[in-house]
Amino acid sequence: MNQKKVLLKVIILGDSGVGKTALMNQYVHRKFNNQYKATIGADFLTKEILIDGRQVTLQIWDTAGQERFQSLGVAFYRGADACIICYDVTYQNSFKTLETWRDEFLIQASPRNQDQFPFLLIGNKVDLCNAPNGENSEIREVSEKRAQTWADSKNKMPYFECSAKENTNVEKAFEKIARLALEQENDSFNIYDSQDAARIQLRQNLGQSEEDLSNERSGCC
Repeated sequence: MNQKKVLLKVIILGDSGVGKTALMNQYVHRKFNNQYKATIGADFLTKEILIDGRQVTLQIWDTAGQERFQSLGVAFYRGADACIICYDVTYQNSFKTLETWRDEFLIQASPRNQDQFPFLLIGNKVDLCNAPNGENSEIREVSEKRAQTWADSKNKMPYFECSAKENTNVEKAFEKIARLALEQENDSFNIYDSQDAARIQLRQNLGQSEEDLSNERSGCC
């Protein structure tokens, strides 16, 4: 018998170049690539984890930060269970757009309970400002205090300063967003066996919804 697993769809948002792909690859593959390559549209990876004895499959969607791809958001955001918003601690402009990314996600994803929807904030690239006090003023453009204040103003959004390069707080951040999503579990929460999880990944990549899968499962052979 296939073991039942919870499938969580997590979206990563933020400006181009803040390190969304690097964070995802570090978490899933434990790898970091210094060569930057912009994401075209969206891509996703999956990772199976165990949270409090519960089998969870994280489906992590890495979305393009370029403006020309933002119109595709409604297709990729649909069915999301949680959202990570990222900025670069060494680039202030990427911090200033956080509000826009969050608001746009809420508009396009249209979660049922927007006030309680699980968000998490990541300030990436702290390895570039590793002064003894953690605040190299010559490189860092966004202080930890400033980011924490913004996160607190958004319904106490959890905040982590990370380095995809050095794997600083990456696993902690992804585990936290998974826990937050699980806390929002309700009667319509997505639970699939391992075969269904693979099929739903393919269908979402093709723009089909979880409802399509449910209809197929209930149909005649």
